[in-house]
Amino acid sequence: MKIADLNQMDRAAFLMAIGHVYEDTPWVAERAWGQRPFTSLDALCDAMQGAVANAAPVEQLALLRAHPDLGTRARIGEASTREQSGAGLDRLTPEEHSRLLRLNADYQQKFGFPFLYAVKGSGKQQILGALEKRLALTPADEFAEALGQVFRIARFRLEDIIE
Repeated sequence: MKIADLNQMDRAAFLMAIGHVYEDTPWVAERAWGQRPFTSLDALCDAMQGAVANAAPVEQLALLRAHPDLGTRARIGEASTREQSGAGLDRLTPEEHSRLLRLNADYQQKFGFPFLYAVKGSGKQQILGALEKRLALTPADEFAEALGQVFRIARFRLEDIIE
C-alpha cells in the first residue's frame, strides 16, 4: 500500500490497515490518524511514536504488556510469530529455551512487562545477550529502552505494509 492510499482512508479503514502495528494496540494508530496527510513513512512513524510518547504512563505500560514474551510457545500474533521465527527463536535448543524462559521470568519479575527486542536482523545469541545485559538496567532506563524497541518493531512492521 502507498502512503497516499493510507491518507485517503477513513478512520475505520485506517485502523484496519495499521491498527495492529503496535501489537494490537489500535489507540496508537487512532491518535495518529488525525495528523494525516502523512508525507512519508517517516512522518507516519513520527506521528505514531508521538502518540505513544504523549500517552499516559499507564497506557504506555499497557502497550508494553501487550507484547508476548520472546521465545514463548504459547499462542502469539502472526507478526510476532514471523519476527521471532526469523530470529531463530523457534529453533532454540532445550538448554537455550530453558535459559530464555528463566531470563524472561527474571525480567518480568524486575520490570513488570515482557522483554522487548526488535528481533529483525538479529540471531538468538544476540537476543539472549541483550536480555542478560538489560536485566542490569534501572526500571526507568529499561522502560525507556523497551519503548524504543517497540518503536523499532513498529517501524519494521510499517515498512512491510507501506511501499
